[in-house]
Amino acid sequence: MGDYQYMATPLPSIIFHSGPIFDGHRLLEPGLAVGIRDGRVVALDTTDAVRAELPGVEEFDLAGRLLHPGFTDAHIHALSAGVDRNACDLTSAESEQQALQLVADYAARTDSEWIVGSGWTMAHFAGGCPTAASLDTVVADRPVFVMNRDHHGAWVNTRAMELAGITADTPDPADGRIERDADGVATGTLHEGAMDLVSRILPASTFAEQIAGLVTAQQLLHSYGITGWQEAIVGDYPGMADLASAYAQHESDGLLTAAVVGASWLPRPTTVGDVADVVAEFVRRKDAAAGGRWSMHSVKIMVDGVVENKTALMDEPYCGECACAPTGHGLAYFDPKVLAEAVIACDAAGLDVHFHAIGDGAVKVALDAVEAARIANGITGGRHHIAHLQLVAPADVPRFARLGVTVNMQALWACNDEQMIDLVLPVVGEQRYQWHYPFASLAATGAHLAMGSDWPVSTPDPWHAISVAVNRMPPGEDVEALLPAESLDVATALAAYTSGSAWINRRTGSGEIRIGANADLVVADRNPFEQPLTELWQTGTDLTVADGVIVYERTEQ
Repeated sequence: MGDYQYMATPLPSIIFHSGPIFDGHRLLEPGLAVGIRDGRVVALDTTDAVRAELPGVEEFDLAGRLLHPGFTDAHIHALSAGVDRNACDLTSAESEQQALQLVADYAARTDSEWIVGSGWTMAHFAGGCPTAASLDTVVADRPVFVMNRDHHGAWVNTRAMELAGITADTPDPADGRIERDADGVATGTLHEGAMDLVSRILPASTFAEQIAGLVTAQQLLHSYGITGWQEAIVGDYPGMADLASAYAQHESDGLLTAAVVGASWLPRPTTVGDVADVVAEFVRRKDAAAGGRWSMHSVKIMVDGVVENKTALMDEPYCGECACAPTGHGLAYFDPKVLAEAVIACDAAGLDVHFHAIGDGAVKVALDAVEAARIANGITGGRHHIAHLQLVAPADVPRFARLGVTVNMQALWACNDEQMIDLVLPVVGEQRYQWHYPFASLAATGAHLAMGSDWPVSTPDPWHAISVAVNRMPPGEDVEALLPAESLDVATALAAYTSGSAWINRRTGSGEIRIGANADLVVADRNPFEQPLTELWQTGTDLTVADGVIVYERTEQ
């Protein structure tokens, strides 16, 4: 990938020709061209016909490179990822020792009261749980709080636990767990809601830091061909500030070149009695943000945690010991009745529900909640979607299409990487291993597909995710494929990341190349349909156009 920098240059009237065109649904027949005028697609025909319709305008020779709609990332934490990149960023660490060195290096160049960051990988630590003792070896005099790459756990040093008052007598919160030794002493890893024991005393990120993070994120995402996304948590989540004001200000300043939907965070705990007031506040936020490039018609509900720390909700118990609940099933963050009432109310209010559901038990209760809304409200047009769906019981596969629930795939995870092999497979067992990321089975039922990265959990590069969706192997690695029968073809995966994700974001005119559509366009650096499938991940971006504005152009070849 070449250099990138902020740019927003209006696209002139132009004809794209001499390359393959993917319209958001399928690869079009050869020999076609696309004409753009005033930020819209006005012609899609043979090259000669488009030239006749737009005589004398500038031309762009694709030279065999693919032209496709801009990507929409359906599940991402863009602003906080940008803030993280500007803070103590551990995403490049490939071992515990490298992570410690990055913390030490960051601490040496900042005089901040707290060392705050994210990006460590569970597979690099014994049992997936780093310790305060190791962190103390590099920073002992200042508190340290660094979230892992999936933001479902945090690594803290002894000083941070002292300031938070965490002792052996501190109980686990209802929605989380403190990692402890055999004597009950906290060892330095905080899972899920237990992070809030420390994050609530962190200095809040400043508005300037949030704006800087958004600038960093938007520049990077445009360089990957991403022209829109859904900000998957907007609200008071542990370790994250409410991001709505930063987005609104960036739009007001004319600097928000992406089309972004914010998903309001459903707080936990929420009771049945809270639902009406909470949903009324979500509607107020939706109305306040209506009409521009920043909107808030989505609601984020986190149903469970993650498999690696055994907080994902399972219908049957985990294999082996599970400290997450007396039953060994993991954690359910909402009573099913509360979940159903919340979804019914959101659906009736015209809000789209964006679920986090990892375990098969969580997927089931999320589908049950949507079914309750369909029964209570009828078909309202709500574009509800379930993200992650790592484990889906076979009986629940056909329910997505039947209930009109979109499959929001984070496809990069659908492979046998070290985290899957070391931390997931031993605790789910052979039967549930067969239920992992059943993308092809879901597609075969007619379910609507969308795709996102969950950055900073994973790289935001869409072609890496598309590669795994197609190959079921980590990009660039030759390992055993994870359930290869669940692979998607390239066109289906690319459609999910373009038109599929734009649809759940309600971006009419985006995600497609058709007459009348917005000029949200990407020129890839090659034709991925003509290269070996195992090389899909190498595809890059030469040009990104967002709503008729050039927002990225490669400066190196």
